[in-house]
Amino acid sequence: MEDSSITKMKGVVTDIQRFSLHDGTGIRTIVFLKGCPLRCKWCHNPETNRPCREMAYYRDKCIGCGACVQACPHGAILSDGTLQNDLCITCGKCADACCTKARTIIGEERSVEEIIQEVLRDQIFYEISGGGLTISGGEPTAQPRFARALLERAKTFGISTAIETCGFCAWRDFEPIVRSSDVILYDIKHMDPAKHKAATGVSNELVLENIRRIGRMGKKLILRIPLIPGVNHDDDNLKATAFLAKEVLAAEIHILPFHQLGQGKWYALGREYKFEEQTAPDELCIAHAKLILEQASELPVNIGGYGA
Repeated sequence: MEDSSITKMKGVVTDIQRFSLHDGTGIRTIVFLKGCPLRCKWCHNPETNRPCREMAYYRDKCIGCGACVQACPHGAILSDGTLQNDLCITCGKCADACCTKARTIIGEERSVEEIIQEVLRDQIFYEISGGGLTISGGEPTAQPRFARALLERAKTFGISTAIETCGFCAWRDFEPIVRSSDVILYDIKHMDPAKHKAATGVSNELVLENIRRIGRMGKKLILRIPLIPGVNHDDDNLKATAFLAKEVLAAEIHILPFHQLGQGKWYALGREYKFEEQTAPDELCIAHAKLILEQASELPVNIGGYGA
């Protein structure tokens, strides 16, 4: 994939994070793609859920100067700051006028080559540390052609690649992405289909089918669990998850403890956040989950997702 039609291909990106020490080994550049087929009630990155550009409004940053009201060519912003979504075309003029960044456009079209050139800036650090490129989101497979092109282009420069995925994707789109990845960081939200659907909006049959397919490919596979008290922290679910990790020959398991750091993003996007009262797992809960997973899987268990 080196012809100009591929390098010029564009995808919608929310962020590019350099010098990251998680979501793969060594120093990494993480590209966050927009779009996700799941609707996890606890999502830490709700700004990546929808595939299109969006307007976020951080009311606590607003100084009431009215610059955004004057800048909007469609009269979509009222004097009190309220955004009339039916009039907003996410042109970004209000965000450009906002000196405090209270208004921000989330989602930017970037070409494969633009991103790769940014990734290449840190190539020396990848070589020294064993790092590389990780595609996250949202969900990389929500933009399957773009994700594949980005991974394959990175490979032409000898850059190690990884994806962080929920695995909810048609195999015909998923397989070439997996084959272009050196490491697959695979999220397992819940092992029970009904409980998975209640928490994420979809059942987990496809998720489990795909991880078993990957397990037969001999790829480096890391199973990740977002640990959430009252949702998936019970012993039965943890044991079932551990048995799955052992079955698919995972290299290790990562525990990602729930936190509330993404709460403000929900409000900025004007969405209801149903996990306001959800508590984070305490040290005892995390230690217990780690012990259960280690004993049942006989695999190393990492807390926090650092390294791979």
